[in-house]
Amino acid sequence: MASELYNVIDALSREKGIDPQIVVSAVEDAIVVATRKYYKTQENLRAELDKESGQIRAYAVRTIVEGFEQIEDPNAQITLEEAKRVDPAAEVGGELRTYKPTDVLGRIAAQLAKQVIFQKVREAERDTVYNEYIGRVGEIINATIKRTEGQDVIVDLGKAEARMPRKEQSRLESFAPGERARVAIVRVEKASKGPQVVVSRAVPELVSHLFQTEVPEIYDNTVVIRAIAREAGERTKIAVMSKDKDVDPVGACVGMKGMRVQSIIRELRGEKIDIIEYHEDPVTFAEKALQPAKVSRVTVLEGEDKHLEVIVDDSQLSLAIGKKGQNVRLAAKLLGWKIDIKSEEEKRQEVEERMSGMMVQQATPLENIPDLEPGIVEKLVAAGITTVEAVADMTPEQLEEVPGVGPKTVEKISIAVNNYFSSLEPVEGAVAEEVPPGEEVVAEEGAEGSAAATEVSDGEEALEQVDAVADNAEELFAEAGTEDAADSGGQSGDDEGLPGEPEASDESVKELVDEGQYFEAEVIEGVEDASNADEAEVTTHERPEVENENIPDEEKPGEAR
Repeated sequence: MASELYNVIDALSREKGIDPQIVVSAVEDAIVVATRKYYKTQENLRAELDKESGQIRAYAVRTIVEGFEQIEDPNAQITLEEAKRVDPAAEVGGELRTYKPTDVLGRIAAQLAKQVIFQKVREAERDTVYNEYIGRVGEIINATIKRTEGQDVIVDLGKAEARMPRKEQSRLESFAPGERARVAIVRVEKASKGPQVVVSRAVPELVSHLFQTEVPEIYDNTVVIRAIAREAGERTKIAVMSKDKDVDPVGACVGMKGMRVQSIIRELRGEKIDIIEYHEDPVTFAEKALQPAKVSRVTVLEGEDKHLEVIVDDSQLSLAIGKKGQNVRLAAKLLGWKIDIKSEEEKRQEVEERMSGMMVQQATPLENIPDLEPGIVEKLVAAGITTVEAVADMTPEQLEEVPGVGPKTVEKISIAVNNYFSSLEPVEGAVAEEVPPGEEVVAEEGAEGSAAATEVSDGEEALEQVDAVADNAEELFAEAGTEDAADSGGQSGDDEGLPGEPEASDESVKELVDEGQYFEAEVIEGVEDASNADEAEVTTHERPEVENENIPDEEKPGEAR
């Protein structure tokens, strides 16, 4: 049957949650300290508790050696001869115990033993707490609010107390003593006052645990939480995906009429929660993560460095960034990518700056224009105009404002710049073919000969037409002369004796015109003394207009047919 002392030790061990043997060892060490203090000895003392009787015995232990020459420490060693005087059964290498009376220790020794026992038990308790919680870091447990120390909240975990610093608390939460709350163990520290367990309600794991508790699909692993980002007391973004195509991951987390997510929000004292469907494609995932803002486009800048550029409409920029950058910051944590967010206007300005930079780099000096006089170049350079592109962008009015540049000079500059840019542009449809030496000249000569032949042919045709007209005119005049000669009796040039010449009527004129005789006569008069067609030009003369004349368009004289 165990002694009363051992029963007390056993009860103390259960209360502190430590091994009873640790308490027994503490009691024995306390007796050793008290005995050494009382006897003022440096011997190797030990103590032993008799479980049955409850008696504690203290004794000195010395190792048995062969002779005096082997003794190094007289307090710890004894010769075989001396040991046999005390214990005839002693042997070399064995131990000899010399018991010390403990009933004479007194009250001072008892107080010292008590302090030693408390210290040992406290150390054992600390080690037990450390070993208990060091393996439970990240676990969510139920705790009771015990008290507040400054900005820290002390909670009772059951076997130990834990501390919740201000940075591990949610801004929206406040607790009263005795209130229960779920906390996450974030770390266990060894300190001079004992191990300190630090708990938190600001870590993302707390939200993940709450979803596992409220959503059966997450508990049975049908819906998986792939990523979570949180700023305690403000907003949480959680990305979920479903292993079953028939299960909507977002709908499962929200619940009917939002019941599931609302219970989590109540637990977190009103913290906002965004539930997003997870995508393997970072571009699509980024568009979802930046909700409620609408994204125009997403571009991957660096795949290895995980860098994205997000363009949003100007009206969506503030919403995409969020209050103090919270929305884009949480999205970046959720993706694990760096996000640069820009508006359409900012992107347009950036592109314009790049283009202007490229234009500046590709600027052409004015000296490259071959048709521009050096004096004009000097005037333009003196006015700060140094590139061809700058001149091309200026209006004539602006150029005239340059000192020494007038309208004529502006015209010269315009012609020179146009010729320069025309020389840079390839002719559309032109095909450059290599011409063997010698053939180029032949081709040119052939072209000239062809042109000359065409001119000669045209001249010969004109002569033939003139000759035909002349023949018709001669026949007409011959007939007219014969009739006149028969009727007249006078000499040529004399009006006397000549019958009165009838005046031409409108009908006769029209008849002549219809037959082309009038026109032919005029043509003959113009080419009577003409030289060959290849030596002089063939000209035609228009006849005077006749009143009340109605001539068809296709037969109007005086026009080239």
